[in-house]
Amino acid sequence: MTTPEDAPEKRFTDLKLSQKMLDALEAARYQVPSPIQAGVIPIALEGKDVLGQARTGTGKTAAFGIPIIETIPPGKGPHALILVPTRELAVQVRDEIAKLSKGMSIQCVAIYGGKPIRGQMDKLKRNPEIVVGTPGRVIDHMTRNSLNLEKLSVVVLDEADRMLDIGFRPDIEKILRRCPQERQTMLLSATVPPPIERLANRYMNDPVKIDFSPTNISADTIEQHYFTVDGPKKMELLIRLLRREQPTKCIVFCRTKRGTEKLFQRLQKKTKLVRCIHGDMHQGARNRTITDFKANRYRILIATDVVGRGIDISDVTLIVNYDVPEYSDDYVHRVGRTGRMGKEGVAYTFVTPEEGNQLTRIEMRIDKLLIRDEIEGFDPYVKTAVETSPPHSRDVNSDTPEEEKDGPPKKTPRRRHRRAL
Repeated sequence: MTTPEDAPEKRFTDLKLSQKMLDALEAARYQVPSPIQAGVIPIALEGKDVLGQARTGTGKTAAFGIPIIETIPPGKGPHALILVPTRELAVQVRDEIAKLSKGMSIQCVAIYGGKPIRGQMDKLKRNPEIVVGTPGRVIDHMTRNSLNLEKLSVVVLDEADRMLDIGFRPDIEKILRRCPQERQTMLLSATVPPPIERLANRYMNDPVKIDFSPTNISADTIEQHYFTVDGPKKMELLIRLLRREQPTKCIVFCRTKRGTEKLFQRLQKKTKLVRCIHGDMHQGARNRTITDFKANRYRILIATDVVGRGIDISDVTLIVNYDVPEYSDDYVHRVGRTGRMGKEGVAYTFVTPEEGNQLTRIEMRIDKLLIRDEIEGFDPYVKTAVETSPPHSRDVNSDTPEEEKDGPPKKTPRRRHRRAL
């Protein structure tokens, strides 16, 4: 298996690319290929199957997108099908393909749930060269005969481990069985557990295996810390942490859609520079939320794991795991939203006293100990009834506003001035 150390330093001009592609890369300000790009592109240009392992944020889309664009045969398509786990990633990959094919007569269409299928059917009637889609919606179009796979020459499974995690394996296998046997298959994944290996063995032809995942699964550019805190005190801790860190862009992860919405409503009372995103939102609203976040129209995004993988927002400086993720791999991908493409970032995880075992599993998964942190003047524990002062002695000018605490609001005077986050 090829490793990062085996790949010599290259420039795009060393990869035997067409002048049109070099012009598109220059327009996109891509100068030096990332390790996975330098490793995958030459092999993919030869038409070989590729099994590539690399964490998100390393440039995987261009690694498979460039050779697809370079080798697309003439005539009506689709010639390439790219399967992705989420709607957001489908849009992102489509936009990246458009950037990489600038100045070329190549159409790329994204098909995914949450959008009217009729409009997508109309776009597919134009026989685009490249189709990017989520497995469920691809199956829908196959059933309606609006997506013809007969001319496919390339199939890509992007974020393959995530697609299997969320139950897409039957759909993926159904799609692959309908694809021409004489095709090139590229599988890109952050991890390669046994189910991925079985999928590769069954549907790929002697793939070249390339491992660009670091020995330490969490990036060295990411500082990783944890706080021990009682559940009812997490909101106050979050506000104090945001005041201390003053991030330019921050993603706060919650475990559930309901928890995400609740935290958003509470934090919205403190700052207008916050939005949330979760699976119950309409697709248009989710797209606007991501677009506005990239455009710096707000700086705090509260999210479920719907954005835990595959969304390329390169300048996130702070990740907060408000809830410890259910699975250790989800921690890896949450934290991977920062420290992208070699940039520095910091991640904090809020751990309740009952979640010590989950913290240990995360540390074992990443082979790294998280650093315990504290905020000066903040008591992370809820006081017992014996320790709590009687209501009449409460200081209304306390540094912690009453509305920051869980439970029903108390009838105490509001502070006249709130500290900005």
